[in-house]
Amino acid sequence: MANNSDSCFITAPGFCPDCGSILPLVKETGGITCYTCKRKWDSEVFGDMNMLHTIHFNNKYTYADASDKKDEDSEDDADGPVVERQCPQCQNNKMSYATLQLRSADEGQTVFYTCTKCKFKETENS
Repeated sequence: MANNSDSCFITAPGFCPDCGSILPLVKETGGITCYTCKRKWDSEVFGDMNMLHTIHFNNKYTYADASDKKDEDSEDDADGPVVERQCPQCQNNKMSYATLQLRSADEGQTVFYTCTKCKFKETENS
């Protein structure tokens, strides 16, 4: 196996010093073979690269039921930006909305409205 001093040029850790391709991760057996030029390298080709993984866990209130909320008409509890639009179910005049491009790119987007009071949902193709 070649070491990093036998390379043609200097590259960043994790890249093949001969061809510049991204190298595969080190296996338990050690040694790395470049996918492109097939040259074999020692694990030193990765230099001082340290891998760091952070896992963030949700707290127990992340998925609280909507019925647990104290003030159903609060804009702070809305599912998105709030607009003045009358709810067809409870006649409330505030609804939150979200948009998605569900149809082809040359057609309008789909708008999803949610009442801030009764949580009634409706869609509109614009």
